[in-house]
Amino acid sequence: MSPADLAGSHTPVLYQPVLSALQPRAGSRYVDGTVGAGGHAAGLLELSSPDGWLLGLDRDPAALELAATRLDRFQPRLRLRHGSFADLGQHLAAEAWPPVQGILLDLGLSSMQLEAAERGFAFRLDGPLDMRFDPGQPSTAADLINHLPEKELADLLWQWGEEPQSRRIARGIVGRRPLDSTAELADLVSRVVGSRPGQRVHPATRTFQALRIAVNDELAALEAGLEQAAEALAPGGRLAVISFHSLEDRIVKRFLRAEAKGCTCPPWQPICTCGREARFRVITPRPIRPDADEIESNPRARSARLRVGERRGLA
Repeated sequence: MSPADLAGSHTPVLYQPVLSALQPRAGSRYVDGTVGAGGHAAGLLELSSPDGWLLGLDRDPAALELAATRLDRFQPRLRLRHGSFADLGQHLAAEAWPPVQGILLDLGLSSMQLEAAERGFAFRLDGPLDMRFDPGQPSTAADLINHLPEKELADLLWQWGEEPQSRRIARGIVGRRPLDSTAELADLVSRVVGSRPGQRVHPATRTFQALRIAVNDELAALEAGLEQAAEALAPGGRLAVISFHSLEDRIVKRFLRAEAKGCTCPPWQPICTCGREARFRVITPRPIRPDADEIESNPRARSARLRVGERRGLA
């Protein structure tokens, strides 16, 4: 199946919960910070017709091309820009947009990225060790694998992949350098870590996650993007974030809780001197997860978690 066919046939993760959370309506403006093939964006544009607008961002030029094709019927209410949600403020300023009513950040990989062997994201397909969201980025996964000192590589696998066998894997990688393909790396990790009969998660999952996060500096981008989103939302506007692993989810959860609390003074201090006010109301004390039907139709959705916050203030 071609990337265009995948884009047209695939239903986005947590599609209905996202639309219910963002409550799109006519005359409002929305941002899809990871527009991908445009699945969530299409729903937002449909429900905000006839005069709602959407700005779609993506670091992946190929995704933007697919989104432009899929969402062309919504012109002129659509804007697409190549870039990261970490620079959301700059993109909104370039479009001269006022504060918006809703922002979505879907942090998962798209089917198109995973099914393209030449992108190097999938350990089940043989391709180059690339893993860049934007092919214009300078460093690839191969650069990290083949040039980092053993200790730095082990630390990377532990920090970004939470891989308990990080030291053994790093030692094995250094002993087998140079590694050129995803199949080589997946095979090496499987041999080092081992696998159990019936094991659902591939032994290389954490290693590939760690490398992808490092190549794309994903967690720093997420932290910057959350702050940018808080600044960009109008009072009453909502932020929805779909994460797929615990590192991302912890960042989102801590951000929303801190922004809902406001004051950061020590608990023993009798009065507040920091003057920090709460900017958000947490809409989802517990994350929303896919139901059994969605997981059956799309097994990749099983780890998805949706958290939602609402910007405080007078509308």
